Amino acid sequence: MWIVGLVLLALGVAGFFAAHGARARRHAMIAAETLPIAELEEHRSTLADLGGNGGFRKVCEVVGTAHPHPDGPLRAPQSGVECVWYRQTVAHKYTEHYRDSHGHWRRRERTDTVLDQTSHQGYALVDATGIIGVDPNGTAPDGPEKVHENFVPGGPERASGFAAVVQGFMGHGSDTLGMVYTEWVIRPGRPLYILGEVHDRIGPLVIGKPESSSDPFIVSTRSEDELRADAVGSQRWFAWGGAALAVVGLVLTVVDLLT
Repeated sequence: MWIVGLVLLALGVAGFFAAHGARARRHAMIAAETLPIAELEEHRSTLADLGGNGGFRKVCEVVGTAHPHPDGPLRAPQSGVECVWYRQTVAHKYTEHYRDSHGHWRRRERTDTVLDQTSHQGYALVDATGIIGVDPNGTAPDGPEKVHENFVPGGPERASGFAAVVQGFMGHGSDTLGMVYTEWVIRPGRPLYILGEVHDRIGPLVIGKPESSSDPFIVSTRSEDELRADAVGSQRWFAWGGAALAVVGLVLTVVDLLT
């Protein structure tokens, strides 16, 4: 019983840290200014006139719509959907034999992710006053659009193209159920909220992940109000849930030790 108690205590501590993280994100959004791109360009130009080329830094929020890279939009690998950002996953579904607590052989279904790929190409954000580059830095945005989900049953002989290539790595085991291919995108023109650090290290203004690890980097298809409300709910849930788990875990551990 004490092992269960320690596990619950650990989950309670994890809940506390998750609540603290949600609180920190909400406070970061409250503290950051939402600035038009033209105003950021004015600040950069002023600093450049004073001899500070490449030295502009500003943690803030920018709101606009997604715009493709100058080289053109991306094409999502599985669906071919035109986008500025994509993420694709491939999961291997199979069954395996195992012994239960009584020593009996059982079968269970398992799923392993064999590919989780995110695009790294930059794109732009456009508002009514200007345009700014976005460096995604491998960060997955909040609330992307799911455009593709497909289950291909059986082994590689049942698949073709991209599916066959991936399944080929998994072998022809009779326990294979199939592969699940899923894809999310951000399309051109999609409204975005971004909290990050604006800089001019490469010349034009770019917003990306802040240099300070204490500052969050948020790219979302939801509004700031929606994100704040979600952070409040998450903070409460993790705080109360973590406290409850910690109390129960402590009680179980103490009772087991005393008996």
